[in-house]
Amino acid sequence: MTQNIHPTAFIDTNVSLGEYCKIGPFAVIESGAVLGDHCQLGAHAVVHGHVIMGNANILHPHVVLGGLPQDTSFKAETDSWLVIGDSNVFREGFTAHRASKEQEETRIGNGCFFMNNSHVAHDCTVGNNTIFANNVAIGGHVEVGNNVFIGGAVVAHQFCRIGSYAIVQGTTGLNMDVIPFMLVGGRPARHYKLNTVGLRRAGIVGDRLKVLSAAFRLLRNKQSIDELEETEELVHLKAWLAVKSKRGLHGFIGS
Repeated sequence: MTQNIHPTAFIDTNVSLGEYCKIGPFAVIESGAVLGDHCQLGAHAVVHGHVIMGNANILHPHVVLGGLPQDTSFKAETDSWLVIGDSNVFREGFTAHRASKEQEETRIGNGCFFMNNSHVAHDCTVGNNTIFANNVAIGGHVEVGNNVFIGGAVVAHQFCRIGSYAIVQGTTGLNMDVIPFMLVGGRPARHYKLNTVGLRRAGIVGDRLKVLSAAFRLLRNKQSIDELEETEELVHLKAWLAVKSKRGLHGFIGS
């Protein structure tokens, strides 16, 4: 194996470290951690022992992964995990905690970008290609879909769901669910419109976009979307709405 490990870094002997990793000054990798190939740890980054991560993840200085849940009932001897996919970027001060229950996981997907001082709490699920701006914090058991953008200083209450391709305006407080494909913002938070910019960037245009626009209008007016054309996006939207929410849905502008 070819490694680039700074002499001040601490790596426990019971660590599975992939090939071609770069470990910076004073970084710490605790017993039991698993890191894939081509991972990079900046100065003072910490990977606790209950972390399993894939390949090509980049941890900037002072990132801490797999810490104890901030749950006063949690017992440190609980065997739980933080599981991370491939090609994620964790900027300075990011934190993510392992799950709160035995053999459960906090999970982060692939290709995500987490900006400075953002946080993923215990038992959360974050999908692929999602971006957290600076100081975003999501509480325990929050579910975030794929291709989501969450603006700076957004906070999400425990058990909220944020659907795929949604965008959340900076400084918004979320205490209810965010519907996929839509833009949410304001105080109190409201569904304003479709995330048209994000959808076009993802190639969701033409008739596919028109179907989602029609679905938004119907949902805003509390009408059924069952008669709309069954596009891939509408199937996803229906399946998401069919899951029983623990928080309810944020309202619509003008509703």
